[in-house]
Amino acid sequence: MAQPERYEIAPGLNIARALTGLWQVADIERKQGKLDPEAGADVLQRYVDAGFDTFDMADHYGSAEIITGALLRRTGTGSPKPLAFTKWCPPPGPMSAEIVRKGVQERLDRLGVERVDLLQFHWWSFQHPAWLDALHELTALREEGLIREIGVTNFDAAHLALALADGIALRTNQVSFSLVDRRAAGPLAELCATSPVRLLAYGTLCGGFLSERWLDAPEPDQITDWSKMKYKRFIDAAGGWKAFQTILSAASAIARKHGVSIANVATRWVLEQRAVAGVIIGARLGENIHTEDNAQLFAYELDREDHDRLEIAFAQTRPIPGDCGDEYRKPPFLTATGDLSDHLDQIPLSYESVPVPYRLGAERVLSGSKWEDIAGYCRAQRVGDRILVSGTTATAGSDRVVAPDDAGAQTTFILDKIAEALAAFGAGPKDVIRTRIYLVDEADTLHVSNAHGRVFGEIKPANTLVVVAKLVGGYRVEIEAEALVAPDAGSANGPMG
Repeated sequence: MAQPERYEIAPGLNIARALTGLWQVADIERKQGKLDPEAGADVLQRYVDAGFDTFDMADHYGSAEIITGALLRRTGTGSPKPLAFTKWCPPPGPMSAEIVRKGVQERLDRLGVERVDLLQFHWWSFQHPAWLDALHELTALREEGLIREIGVTNFDAAHLALALADGIALRTNQVSFSLVDRRAAGPLAELCATSPVRLLAYGTLCGGFLSERWLDAPEPDQITDWSKMKYKRFIDAAGGWKAFQTILSAASAIARKHGVSIANVATRWVLEQRAVAGVIIGARLGENIHTEDNAQLFAYELDREDHDRLEIAFAQTRPIPGDCGDEYRKPPFLTATGDLSDHLDQIPLSYESVPVPYRLGAERVLSGSKWEDIAGYCRAQRVGDRILVSGTTATAGSDRVVAPDDAGAQTTFILDKIAEALAAFGAGPKDVIRTRIYLVDEADTLHVSNAHGRVFGEIKPANTLVVVAKLVGGYRVEIEAEALVAPDAGSANGPMG
């Protein structure tokens, strides 16, 4: 049996390029109750014995961390330990040092280790700025020795670039990537080409839809498996069942040519994409062991003819809209339930509107900047159907400059702050009718414009961009906005970030 290829994602952190994903533990336990940790560890040991020694899990994957902890306890002193990558996916809210430490400590306790090999951070809404605070606190815990390396999960290219520009040393970004969902081959791959970050791809088999079982099969009308419920939405977004069958047919022809499975072809295609360090293949503990089939991934390569055949099939589908991670942040949500009800009750706002003294019916929001009290202004104010957002800079907390050397990254952070201020009034990006941008360096025009276009590309408000001699505080860009909304109308625009 072929041994898995390996990839060094950080000095000394050498992973199997086919990681074993444990997300299905949650689905199994939802139906059958808690799995026995030792029995689960027996299954994982079979993967280790076959060379698949890298496991991926999360805080919400049922008892996956506990099962992996049972496996890790079996490894004798001096023997190489399996690698345990986990995720922390907190609800949006303040990310103090205490809160972040508690989240990491729970991962350590459940795994039974003193240091997490790779701690991957997920954030539900970039409008809430505390995600950057959390990454800085995770960095402090890494320096303390509780975390070996830090990764992120479901970050789009803009916010990954922002984190890097703000000094966060990231190694990985775990995102959906498959023959159906090819978003990661775009801006994310381009960013990875100029940074140390590499992609860990999940969803490569679309919950099992990319297999012989579904070739020429009728479209399912009832699905109870959470994973398939989710990826059927991806298939629909990519053009529907007929378009999906075009991809399956092409993959089947390639599989026959190489004497492998459709799943092998689907996964090998992702492995051969630039910036991909590894693919995550799900395991249903207590059911089938797929080590032999997975090993076939490393016994062959796709040739030019294979890639051309797949490109022809891709042309019959629609691209999944947006960037990676948008499926969790913007409608239509491509989740099992079509919303975030399985994950969160609600996404709280970081700002709240309060009545304006002396102006009947007016509201305002404060962001916490020290200058709001010093200079006597608010982040935004709504009077009737008009919302005015003050000149906004990339400031975290009361006075920390975010990404001081990157105007494009600062613009991303600023537009998230503006979006959060609008949301406090029940408004959103489609309500914006004007923006004004102030730059200190004309050379930053394209980077700032790209970040502005990512948010307003379809909305196209009126805009003015001015180059100025200097901005107070050493910022590279400052932006103000104006929105117009119907009285008492909430917004269905969703988050900007």
